[in-house]
Amino acid sequence: MQLVGQRGQLTGMGQVFIQVVKNEGPHSLYLGMTPALTRSLLYGGLRLGLYEPSKYVCDQAFGSSNIFVKIASGAFSGAIATAMTNPVEVIKVRLQMNSGLTKLGPVGEMRKIVSEEGVKALWKGVGPAMTRAATLTASQLATYDESKQILRRLTPLEEGFNLHLSSSIVAGMVSTLMTAPVDMVKTRLMLQRESETVGRYKNGFHCAYQVIRTEGFRALYKGGFAIFARLGPQTTITFVLCEKLREVTGLKAL
Repeated sequence: MQLVGQRGQLTGMGQVFIQVVKNEGPHSLYLGMTPALTRSLLYGGLRLGLYEPSKYVCDQAFGSSNIFVKIASGAFSGAIATAMTNPVEVIKVRLQMNSGLTKLGPVGEMRKIVSEEGVKALWKGVGPAMTRAATLTASQLATYDESKQILRRLTPLEEGFNLHLSSSIVAGMVSTLMTAPVDMVKTRLMLQRESETVGRYKNGFHCAYQVIRTEGFRALYKGGFAIFARLGPQTTITFVLCEKLREVTGLKAL
């Protein structure tokens, strides 16, 4: 959200971290935690849970489970999961960007949004959010799935922790590169009511065009390192735990 409509030197993640802690206190790093956890539970469960059934249906329909089928299955599960959980994401972003709203809490903020902006406001940015989720899930799951096969074929690695860790690191890097621009557009749209300088975007494509025109192409990757710092470990933890849970419950590996 830095330098909206402008070009210039951005404040790095380390400086922002120090400023936030200094000005708002350490607790501000966890603003929006309740909706974030709620969304993770619902969104994470749905996108991971729908991937295997989607891949199975494609396999039955087309008789193949190649990389394109994996990408399509991941995109479908990610988009559906986000469409269902977008209101929680909007509330989370609003709470994170305005510490004064924490007194209201997630439920109070939801009531405020509905009363002032209407129910439709809870689905602000749903288009870019679905695009981002489809891109994220497709790149994460397809890359992870394909990386496992390639690593097993080209290295001595067998099914287990080392293979899961290596594949998930690759998936984290690829998904960050793919989703950072969409993530930035989605956030700008969701915060339109919170900032007059941002409230001029008609849709995701218009937002991306305006950002490139006024801030430069590199602006699409604003916060890219911060995104990787979150998405990299999250991807690794998610897949390693998912594989372990599948093993414990008697399911075959992804």
